[in-house]
Amino acid sequence: MKKILKKIFKKLRIYFAHGLDSKLDKLTMLHANLLSIQHKQLYRQQLMGGGIDIRDFEFSVYSQNGEDGILDLLIEVLELDSIHSPYPRAFVEFGVQDYTESNTRYLLKKRNFMGFIMDGSATHIESIKQDGIYWKHDLEAQCAFITKDNINTLIKQWLDSRKLDNIAILSIDIDGVDYFVWEAIECVNPAIVVVEYNAVFGSELCVSVPYRADFDRFLAHHSGLYFGASIEALISLGKSKGYIFVGADSSGTNAFFIHQSLESKLPFSTAPLQEYCSTHHARQSRDAFGNLSFLQGDERLKAIKHLPLHTCKDFSH
Repeated sequence: MKKILKKIFKKLRIYFAHGLDSKLDKLTMLHANLLSIQHKQLYRQQLMGGGIDIRDFEFSVYSQNGEDGILDLLIEVLELDSIHSPYPRAFVEFGVQDYTESNTRYLLKKRNFMGFIMDGSATHIESIKQDGIYWKHDLEAQCAFITKDNINTLIKQWLDSRKLDNIAILSIDIDGVDYFVWEAIECVNPAIVVVEYNAVFGSELCVSVPYRADFDRFLAHHSGLYFGASIEALISLGKSKGYIFVGADSSGTNAFFIHQSLESKLPFSTAPLQEYCSTHHARQSRDAFGNLSFLQGDERLKAIKHLPLHTCKDFSH
């Protein structure tokens, strides 16, 4: 009898927990949609005073650092949700883990875009496929370890399966050789590109970690601080690919770009690059035993300054 009761109570806990999560999710989406309306009003006000700062439009539903709000604004201003937009209502995001925290989940739920997401963990991909969001939307999740050599093939296969020739949004966050992967992408020319940068490298260096197809940030250095590219390197690469840097989130994590053909639609203003790096206060470094070491400020760069860096071509001047 006790075993039966335990099973019943377990099922009841799961049932009520799921119901509570569902209600909280709906409330969060409702609140975000209200913020979206307020941001439209704020946008019109800021137009009167000059260029807009995308950091003023942050909010997070599923993103980690306010990216949901920034992308929501850009989609509205660039009219990417319009039937007249030359860009398909579609996105590609990779490095999504289990997709509970991501840059595109909110726009998937709010705007019902088509999406292709990738992660290197089979466990994460299986978790995504068990999520109700997977059958409710046109979302394709694939397990893949992204390299500069396979990225075009992976995206192109999905594009062909959906009869698409482009996407509206590309989000890159693989905690590694992001610079080289973006550099390699030729099969799409999105309206918006979001790429994580490493603020620890500062605002003046135009560098990335050297390319390795099997790069792992914690195998490369126990601190986990040795990854990615500097913001200057990504801005320079973006310019060479026809993209304009329009700002970064206030946590100093993600850089946002729009295609140069859309520049006239967005009267933006950017801060000095140092500001986008000095606001990165995350203390996520690890010691040699895998424990958080809480390095901060210049201590973070000192921990990895002995490691090699690839000097990127400077196209920004």
